[in-house]
Amino acid sequence: MKDFKKYYHIPATPEEIYIALTNPLTIELWTGDPAIMSTEPGSDFSLWEGSIVGKNLEFEENEKIVQQWYFDGQPDASIVTIKLHHDKNATSVELRHTNIPDAEYDGFADGWDNSYFGPLREFFEDN
Repeated sequence: MKDFKKYYHIPATPEEIYIALTNPLTIELWTGDPAIMSTEPGSDFSLWEGSIVGKNLEFEENEKIVQQWYFDGQPDASIVTIKLHHDKNATSVELRHTNIPDAEYDGFADGWDNSYFGPLREFFEDN
């Protein structure tokens, strides 16, 4: 199992990014796919037509999101923690993804850059 940690700089406020990551209608705008999402701890979520599924664990409005992502057959929980830090006219997004199965690591590292935070950054750059 491996851990991934990275910072992303996105030209939006922490409030805007928080909404973009937690509101299913806004998620659909930047992903192009329907999403199931709630800010209720204990609720299930689904992104990219079920490609990513899990359970929402903790929310601190405009500051922090903690989720458990499911990997079939893995004994340990994979936890995603996203922290939002105000940085001048943008936000520094701190991502930590723990307990990624070794065989999935490269795909997830690439996915965070190219499918998750890359499109989110482009969404705010274009709007």
